[in-house]
Amino acid sequence: MTSPGPTLSEAFAVLGLHGPMDQEAVTRAFRLAVKTARPDTDGGDAERFRRVIAAYRLIQSTGERPAALAAPAQASATLPVVGLTPQQAIAGGRVEVRLGGRTLRIVAPAGMRTGEHLRLRGAGPEGGDLYLPVLIRPTDGLSAFGDDLFMDWSVPLRLLCDGGRVEIDTHAGVRSAWVTPGLHTPVRLRLRDLGLPARGSRPQGHLFVALKPSRDAPSAAEDLLARFTRVWTPGRMAA
Repeated sequence: MTSPGPTLSEAFAVLGLHGPMDQEAVTRAFRLAVKTARPDTDGGDAERFRRVIAAYRLIQSTGERPAALAAPAQASATLPVVGLTPQQAIAGGRVEVRLGGRTLRIVAPAGMRTGEHLRLRGAGPEGGDLYLPVLIRPTDGLSAFGDDLFMDWSVPLRLLCDGGRVEIDTHAGVRSAWVTPGLHTPVRLRLRDLGLPARGSRPQGHLFVALKPSRDAPSAAEDLLARFTRVWTPGRMAA
């Protein structure tokens, strides 16, 4: 049985949009989303890439171009993109953007998504507001897509075959998960509520971890030994 395709509202969410926007805004959001999802780039993923393409095609097929929620029109060629790391998207942070010979120091709030806009009051022509598009770039093996975060984690091949507990070093600390034996690769785990934080109408996201088999990955015993040696000191040994 074929599963139903995404709804129109889900398609907008895949592109990082809150709802219907004009053609220029949809195209800009699509280009940003497809750039981060391309499977031939660091942090890309083939499944997410297909979802972006499908979402854009669905929006295009409707023929609807309402602009009620669009940001005010700007010359997109002159607007810089505010590039955030996944960590900055999670917790917020300061970024610098070059605009017309000026360096703008911007404080990005926590929970920004790719395709959203940062509003700079009075920074536009004749004192008007400026809206800069946001792009969350993959960094240190962590990427963002919509509300969710994605990463890879190497595990022993034996664990994927036999099952067992795996400890994953995430941006929020070490998290444990259980792998069921006999799963077909690739194996992807969902760690609930470890994605981008809730913001406005956007819900709390999740962290999806793709387990990659590796003969070089430490076994469970080796991992425990490594953690033990990190906290053990000569002073404790003397005591």
